[in-house]
Amino acid sequence: MNFCFHPRADEEFDDAVRYYEERQRGLGIEFAEEVYGAVMRACEYPDAWPLMSRTTRRCLVNRFPYGVIFQIKSGQLRVIAVAHLQRRPNYWCVRN
Repeated sequence: MNFCFHPRADEEFDDAVRYYEERQRGLGIEFAEEVYGAVMRACEYPDAWPLMSRTTRRCLVNRFPYGVIFQIKSGQLRVIAVAHLQRRPNYWCVRN
């Protein structure tokens, strides 16, 4: 299954990679790999993850306190948010 990122999710992802890389060299790359791993798991098993709303699911990111929030539209997985799990719950609900 193909995937794409909502523009705001792409920004969140880039910001988090930059944040972790500033904390420790190489950690941003490790974060990016874990996020892409979560996206790949979601692509492979899209119905396996808990529902966050009627059409939205969340796949947790290994090693980091983040979740990949996604929807399936027209046979494509769309990442709605790369959400820190301890901040602003459900802020992504207004994204389409």
